Amino acid sequence: MGTFDAIGIAGSGMTVYQTWLNAISDNLANLNTVRSTDEEAFRARYVHASSVEYGEPAGARVDGVALGSAEGRLTYEPTNPLADEQGYVRYPDIDMSSQMTYLIMAQRAYQANAAVVDRAKESYQAALQIGR
Repeated sequence: MGTFDAIGIAGSGMTVYQTWLNAISDNLANLNTVRSTDEEAFRARYVHASSVEYGEPAGARVDGVALGSAEGRLTYEPTNPLADEQGYVRYPDIDMSSQMTYLIMAQRAYQANAAVVDRAKESYQAALQIGR
């Protein structure tokens, strides 16, 4: 492990959590996106990440983004202009409370990684001052 690996590892974590935050914000922004029943519902985004323990650089990485169900949930809204003959429209199957929980988790993890970067930077600066 090299001298500056802490910044790289925490930076990779920040990248993962930024991707997760972007996916959550997409999900929350499209929570009430309505579609007709002959169209797919908005598909929630789910980030897949993994740790990189061997090889360079160490840290974390995003393996991909999976999409949720296109089925969504049917809701009876006969006055909606997109309603079918039976009065149904399609909404995404996204739970707001779980998305808000994920949002808090991702924010805290991002902040923790940012704090590691700050502390490592301060340590490296202090080490440089000792050498003067």
